[in-house]
Amino acid sequence: MNTQSAIYECEVMHHRLKPKTHRFIYRLFYLWLDLDELDGLDGKLRLFKRNRRALFSFHDADHILRDSQETKANVLQIIHEAGVDTSHIAMVRLLTFPRVLGYIFNPVCFYYCYDASGAPVCAVAEVTNTFHEQKPYVLKTQEGDRFRLITPKHFYVSPFFGLELNFDFKLRLPSEHLEIHVDDREGDERVMLTSLTGSRRELTDAALLVCALKYPLLTLRVIFLIHWHALRLWMKGLHVYKKAADPDLQKGVFRPHRSISPIKP
Repeated sequence: MNTQSAIYECEVMHHRLKPKTHRFIYRLFYLWLDLDELDGLDGKLRLFKRNRRALFSFHDADHILRDSQETKANVLQIIHEAGVDTSHIAMVRLLTFPRVLGYIFNPVCFYYCYDASGAPVCAVAEVTNTFHEQKPYVLKTQEGDRFRLITPKHFYVSPFFGLELNFDFKLRLPSEHLEIHVDDREGDERVMLTSLTGSRRELTDAALLVCALKYPLLTLRVIFLIHWHALRLWMKGLHVYKKAADPDLQKGVFRPHRSISPIKP
């Protein structure tokens, strides 16, 4: 089975510029999944399964749910609702963390949509916070070989940043190399830089086993590091923005937390 799906071994960098500097770099890996190949990968690979237990797995329910139980249909619905003509989209590929031994936390994953000739049409960044809320950002503008979007965040991601910032997405089309930048902006000023860079390798059981050894308990490690760096920022004396303080600035959120959801009788 010849597949478009693959693995990207990556380096992620976060650099907070204000009000105090804080920087870290970590190694990790992402799966690059053609959503039409998921069932074939399930049958081909022993260490990867769809919607069932395995060392690594993909569950449709981990991503934004709309009217379908399948991720591709839901992504197409989100894109259509954003004003994109989805009749030209033939392929949707996803850069994502897998579940690892059943556990998932996926701070951000990226969908890239292509027409039947392989030409890129649009992209979607699906951001998830530690409250398990999710928000999609649809990127329609292409600048050369990358998609670009500067947009209001309107989503609670970090307790150390207010909600009136903008996201600046720069998503280069994945090839043998991966390059993604997602910066936080306060007006025209960048206040935090984030980059994800990596190299592609074939998706096989052997490669998955190597990743399991090189990056043990990947998703558990990610959630631990988020809280570890939050503790370090708190110890540096950064102001903490409470999630419930500005519900009006948290818009277009899926799976909303009770802090911004109307209380039902």
